[in-house]
Amino acid sequence: MGTDMAAPGQPRCASYDAIVIGAGIQGSFAAYHLALRHRDTLLLEQFFLPHSRGSSHGQSRITRSAYPQEHYARMMPHCFHLWQQLEDEAGTPLYRRTGLVVLGPPGDPKLEGCRRSMGPGDVLDEVTLAQRFPGLRPRRGDVALWDGSGGVLLADRALRAVQDAFRRRGGTVRDGEKVLRIDPGAVLTVTTTAGVYRAPRLIITAGAWTNAVVAPLGLRLPLQPLRIDVCYWKEKEPGTSSAVTPCFMATGLPYAPHGIYGLPALEYPGMVKVCYHYGSPTDPEERDRTPPGSLRPHVALLSNFISSYLPGLEPQPAVLESCLYTNTPDGDFILDRHPKYSNIVIGAGFSGHGFKLAPVVGQLLCELSLGEEPSHCTAPFAISRFPGVLRASL
Repeated sequence: MGTDMAAPGQPRCASYDAIVIGAGIQGSFAAYHLALRHRDTLLLEQFFLPHSRGSSHGQSRITRSAYPQEHYARMMPHCFHLWQQLEDEAGTPLYRRTGLVVLGPPGDPKLEGCRRSMGPGDVLDEVTLAQRFPGLRPRRGDVALWDGSGGVLLADRALRAVQDAFRRRGGTVRDGEKVLRIDPGAVLTVTTTAGVYRAPRLIITAGAWTNAVVAPLGLRLPLQPLRIDVCYWKEKEPGTSSAVTPCFMATGLPYAPHGIYGLPALEYPGMVKVCYHYGSPTDPEERDRTPPGSLRPHVALLSNFISSYLPGLEPQPAVLESCLYTNTPDGDFILDRHPKYSNIVIGAGFSGHGFKLAPVVGQLLCELSLGEEPSHCTAPFAISRFPGVLRASL
């Protein structure tokens, strides 16, 4: 355990083997993997847990094996294995297997990429698609792929499970503590609103707040926080949610270049979750302050999709929530050491598809922090692919 030297009423002061800033799913898994390696680890979170300010809250996320990018497709078997390990340890279900339909026009690059990551028998004909997904009405000529491993991760439950597992291994969670200052060095010092902490290694997984944390360290990453409309659509005939049981992804639609995805009715009875895989640029501090009556073009886009592809649902959302993505220009993650301070590791830019990969991401961040050989190639996630991110004065 970290040595706490705070007197009553005084700022907390402690030393650890490692500090992780940001207790979303990525940071929590990084801390968990450090604890598995018997490193005394502090996990810091600026908001009081649980909270809905970042990207890891909510009840559901899609998981799948089908991926257009080979580097993610190669990680997914490992991810499923680690999710299963956590589920066994937690003693509670974290994953519901529903299957996943990937839908799009022939020749679409993302669809063809998914096809390459799957088996040859995973293309559905019209009859089989209608049997597995009777509520879906594809366009003539659309190709449908079937990912039998696809399903739903129970997100809030999963986040709680990994944090609980971290604590059971002696890890320390401090929530409601915003980082005010990071002083680099062989032993780093992290000053928060409630304490001063020291460790020889630091992992930063601060989501949409990453640039605010790393800017004083001379780094400006090309990260764009986006406000996402999370929409739930009511069945026209109650009790017909079985008609939309699988998860789905639709790609290559001319009016939805970033794709549309959907999950079965799990969070709200009789309401199917269908969302656009993109959003509006936002300041994470202002996300929940949308002016009344403001335009929501992506909701209109989704209404069009619902009317065409899912006619059993009402064409206007019954529940409208919001979430945050933090996107990189290429949609790939950042998993790398700081260009100047090698004992600072950064995980960022998960671009709306990072939750399912969090067990492996956390392991990679842990391995980078400890100087171990990464269990997967991290070349696609290097900071150096973005020029000019380090201030010349450093």
